[in-house]
Amino acid sequence: MASAAAVGHGSSGDPPRIGEHALCGIAGYSLSDESGVDQTLATQTLLAAIAERGSDAVGYAYRGPGRPVAVHKQRGGASVLLEQLTVPADARQALAHVRDYTKGHPSLSANNHPIRHGAVIGVHNGIIRNDEEILADHGFERAEPGMTVDSEAIFALAEKASNHASALEELHGSMAAAWFDERDAETVYLARGIGRPLWVGEGRAELFFASTRKALDLVERFAEVRLRKREVGEGSLLAIGGGEVRRADSFEPDRTFVEDAPLPPVRAPEEARSCLARLTVIATAAARAR
Repeated sequence: MASAAAVGHGSSGDPPRIGEHALCGIAGYSLSDESGVDQTLATQTLLAAIAERGSDAVGYAYRGPGRPVAVHKQRGGASVLLEQLTVPADARQALAHVRDYTKGHPSLSANNHPIRHGAVIGVHNGIIRNDEEILADHGFERAEPGMTVDSEAIFALAEKASNHASALEELHGSMAAAWFDERDAETVYLARGIGRPLWVGEGRAELFFASTRKALDLVERFAEVRLRKREVGEGSLLAIGGGEVRRADSFEPDRTFVEDAPLPPVRAPEEARSCLARLTVIATAAARAR
């Protein structure tokens, strides 16, 4: 896996922000070989679109036929990566994330998304309360020393269960997540439990997903595609490949979980304003270059 790591290394003793009104954003896509989407511009659009949902860390990952997963992440909001972001033309899948951290201080790169556990690399929006219990009960080792991020439990379960939906029923918390599995180069997995939104938009030769419908609206505008948009139902696991849904499974999420307080509609408004202004300039320059 290629990696551009975040700066800094905090200690696992950094206090979690459990109980605060944290809000993260996830997004990504799967493209068929017939898609004419510009991969770099599409990824920039998704990051700008979810920028308002967190500014503690930002990251993205991509892969394509014969191309291993590449991960890039660093501390800060989407604006720190937006203009330097590049995705090769042969990439067919991507994940993007902005973080408003709860557990796992962002000064440790391994706590920031995309997160690796074994063969699985993923992004998560939400809070998992029983992550330590899951790791202990299954004998899972943390992927890297000092990691404390709760999201790792999702990807550890996915790896062990070969991405079967029923494994996600062990989770107690809120979740919208997406991941790659290096054992299956053709598929992006999307999962929605409770308490966090997840939208998909299907085009002629591409499928985009994001935390908000507004993000998909921006993809239509800047990536110049038309999408059929719908919200993913709670308790859903979708297997995405070649720009379409190839399999849909269901699971029963633990509905006893309740958020401490209502989530804010926007977490980092200044990131949204900055990134959308920059995206307009980027897209205009790209159009002139064509």
